[in-house]
Amino acid sequence: MFSQLFSSYFKQSKVSDVVEKQIYDFLDSYRSTLFVDGILPLASDFNLSAQKNELVINLTLPFPCSSELNTISASLAELIGETVRIVGTYNILPVREHNIKGIKNIIAVSSGKGGVGKSTTAVNLAAALQAEGAKVGLLDADIYGPSIPTLLGLKDQQPTSKDGKLITPLEKDGIVAMSIGFLVDDAEATVWRGPMASRAFSQLLNETDWPEIDYLIVDMPPGTGDIQLTLAQSVPTAASVIVTTPQDIALIDAIKGIAMFEKVNVPVLGIVENMSYHICESCGHHSHLFGQGGGEVIAKEFSSKLLGQLPLNIKIREQADNGQLVTYENNECEISLAYRKIAQNVAGELFKQLDMRSNENPEIEVLEV
Repeated sequence: MFSQLFSSYFKQSKVSDVVEKQIYDFLDSYRSTLFVDGILPLASDFNLSAQKNELVINLTLPFPCSSELNTISASLAELIGETVRIVGTYNILPVREHNIKGIKNIIAVSSGKGGVGKSTTAVNLAAALQAEGAKVGLLDADIYGPSIPTLLGLKDQQPTSKDGKLITPLEKDGIVAMSIGFLVDDAEATVWRGPMASRAFSQLLNETDWPEIDYLIVDMPPGTGDIQLTLAQSVPTAASVIVTTPQDIALIDAIKGIAMFEKVNVPVLGIVENMSYHICESCGHHSHLFGQGGGEVIAKEFSSKLLGQLPLNIKIREQADNGQLVTYENNECEISLAYRKIAQNVAGELFKQLDMRSNENPEIEVLEV
């Protein structure tokens, strides 16, 4: 079927039979951690055009993965000796029904304890998803300690309203964001009781004029107490991501976070292990200052996935304090690539776990009786 489809498009584009077969054979056999069963079963709307200096392949996929498509393009170019560019269109569908206008999928980023880099991870995950081709928003659910305004460089800015009913979210580099920190003084929010904080968060979610976005990343408050449970239950969350460090005490709290989401029937896509290692600036040696392999251990224990490991790096801290996103600084630096790989894994796991088109879901055969 795929061979016939490729043949039809390629012949229309006057691509030689030899090149056609090379491209098809390569894509048919391509496997990666993201495309475990191959890229062809997930792709649709193939089209190839032979332009002046390159071959352009257009296709549609169910989750964003622009950096992996660039890798495939480079491999194809080396194989056939011509410049190849793959243009991906992403048909990202909602995996849980809800009535919040404009939002397809809500992903909660959580941690069992504070100080593990949850908010920094949430912001850079949002930026990485956008870099991979998705439309992304950020919601700061950390009512008692909102960090999103600082991390996005939007501190002291206030949102507006077009109709006096819905709040227009602020925007940074194409990412829309809403936080209680845009509306009230930090000191005022810290003394709110649980019900008041929950109502405030509900208003931020439901009374914001969200544009059309594929993923809303929710920066949850740290911990697993009543406020976290209330928020997890009140938000139509598609899935969650747990942020931890390799340190034993952080891992214990991360396990509590997994248990919390299981209690409210929210799937955990996987674990992001932050501050996994320190890279020596002189020799490049990786030092595991807080332990090693803890994130992978709890991922296996709870049948989850280690989505990625991030280094302990001063650039992440400096740019976070200055309202800059390390993901945007240099798309080819190690830290940026790590965030983008995590973003791919998050989007891919959401599709594999929750979308009925996934090959990992069992097929149901109806038998006549």
